[in-house]
Amino acid sequence: MADLRSPEKRFRPELEGVRAVAALLVAIYHIWLGSVSGGVDVFFIVSGYLITTSLLSRMEREGKINYPEYLLGLGRRLFPIAFTVILVTGVLSILLIPKTVWTQTVPQLFSSAFYFQNWQLANNAVDYLAQNNAASPFQHFWALSIQGQFYITWPLLILAAYLIAKKGLKLPVRKTLLTILAIVFTMSLSYSIYITNANQPWAYFDTFARVWEFSLGGMLALVIPYLSFKKPITFIIGWLGLAIICLTGILLPVSNVFPGYAALLPTSGVILVIIAAENGSRFGVQRLLGSKPFLYFGSISYGFYLWHWPLLIFYYAYFGRETISFAGGISILLITFLLSILSVKGIEAPYRKMNIKTSKGKTAGVLAALMLPALIVGSTWGIYVNQTQAVGESTIGDHPGAQAISDNIQPNPAAEVIPDLIAVKSHLPSFYKEKGCYSTGESAVVTKCSYGVTENPDYTIAVVGGSHSGHWVPALEAMAEEMKLKIDVYNKDACRFSNGDHPKQLTPSCTEWNESLMEPLIAGKPDLVFTTANNNIGDTVPSGYISKWKELEGIATVFAVRDNPRFEDDIPTCVEEKGPEACSVPREELLSSTIPWENTENIPDNVYFADMTEYFCDDQACHAVIGNVLVYRDRHHISTVYAETLANGLKVHIQEALKNKE
Repeated sequence: MADLRSPEKRFRPELEGVRAVAALLVAIYHIWLGSVSGGVDVFFIVSGYLITTSLLSRMEREGKINYPEYLLGLGRRLFPIAFTVILVTGVLSILLIPKTVWTQTVPQLFSSAFYFQNWQLANNAVDYLAQNNAASPFQHFWALSIQGQFYITWPLLILAAYLIAKKGLKLPVRKTLLTILAIVFTMSLSYSIYITNANQPWAYFDTFARVWEFSLGGMLALVIPYLSFKKPITFIIGWLGLAIICLTGILLPVSNVFPGYAALLPTSGVILVIIAAENGSRFGVQRLLGSKPFLYFGSISYGFYLWHWPLLIFYYAYFGRETISFAGGISILLITFLLSILSVKGIEAPYRKMNIKTSKGKTAGVLAALMLPALIVGSTWGIYVNQTQAVGESTIGDHPGAQAISDNIQPNPAAEVIPDLIAVKSHLPSFYKEKGCYSTGESAVVTKCSYGVTENPDYTIAVVGGSHSGHWVPALEAMAEEMKLKIDVYNKDACRFSNGDHPKQLTPSCTEWNESLMEPLIAGKPDLVFTTANNNIGDTVPSGYISKWKELEGIATVFAVRDNPRFEDDIPTCVEEKGPEACSVPREELLSSTIPWENTENIPDNVYFADMTEYFCDDQACHAVIGNVLVYRDRHHISTVYAETLANGLKVHIQEALKNKE
């Protein structure tokens, strides 16, 4: 059986031009449009095309792929600039970015260094507790992580195809590989469409939802000899392909619909450009993309991609801005261009001269030494962050927190604010630290974990709902021993205890969770069902809340606490950059002047309302720091330390509710 023709061995300058366009698009969209362009999808299909061509030629020529030698060559190409960027970014992060994001940034340094950044971001994308994380200066390494995983596994796939064809089925190698790539493409694209529809934030970073793009590039490399058209046609499809590449980010909301079938758009643009270059006309797109400026820019596009993102993040951090001017953006592009040149000429070039075939051990040692400075910085930084994780407890006199209000204790004006800004975001209520104690993402599984006095308690309090119910758990735990309380936590992230919501924010999984919750909740025979009384939107209690409370009539008393104020800015970051006083916001901007339940009808008799607003706001303003304690761990979740100091104020209401129940 005849095999597919091998393509003519020649340098394809248009691919360097495509890389240049993709890198520039990524930077422009990030800097001025605050969105993504689809440029990484261009990188993926080009990588699939080139690496398939290279590895298959080596396989056919030598009958094998020297895997260690291949990996060393890969490291020689990728590591010098990548680890230089990681090192510089790590050092500048320590100096420039807020301490409040250090606990998030340190792990990303390591996930970038070891090429699993995409999986870390995928997990964060579905982790409600990570939704308030700021953009990391390492975040762009997600695309390089996927490429790295592809580079490591692709030789194994090609080797498998070769062995199946030559040793097993006695089939043509290229046709066998094309069949395998078509299967991989179909499976990956089908999965990509499914997972993008089911969970797009996860899908965006999922390697398996992206493999089809590399497969498509590999398939194109195999069939390109058969895709030569007349010059008038190549003229049209070539420029059409470039237009598609450039306009994808404008035509589609890439960050919200990719990868899925939508990513076929930019990848089709690359395919059209490559096909057009097979028989390009005088004024074809290959003349532009293969010109010297594009060739040069393409040769430094890897460094350009690596440098542009941390520079943008550091610009925001240093100038305290969330947008960038035209002049500022141009400055970042120019600095990125300069650093890219210096990186290629001064850092990458010397390593590219190493002879891997004659000195594998030396090459491996040099690459390991190249990684070492970045890993030392990351390790030292991580140790410091971990040591700072020990959160200071509220101390009467120095850090009374809410007790400055409930017990009229005057804080020590000379004391520092606690918890430490490095630790505040990672110091969470106890149930978040235990596996299986809360439901996340699309899961509708009802979980229950008990705290406080779990043996022979006097009272049982069931805390139900999402994080705005859950962040009161530390206050309940602080009074549990004295009042002999058992605290049963039924928690699902971003899910209120409701049969419906305004403005209709309940997901299908949240609705299902609420329905499944009632049987175990009632079986637990709680004395109080602790939940939120409103969602801080509007001046009434949502009807869905009331409907749920009515289901508990004659069964349990509902303890409904007024939702705390929600700020626009991240409070720990604001306090670090501006100081506590500058972060206070006028009360009328955050809270309705009308108490929600006083403006709502049909409230059942089994509800006790608690308004704890005095512990967040005075008559004029709502505060970021009270009693030398940070009130919030982000924009709207109560810090665990401050929640603990709320115990005395909350206890008055708990006692009253239990008294009324009796």
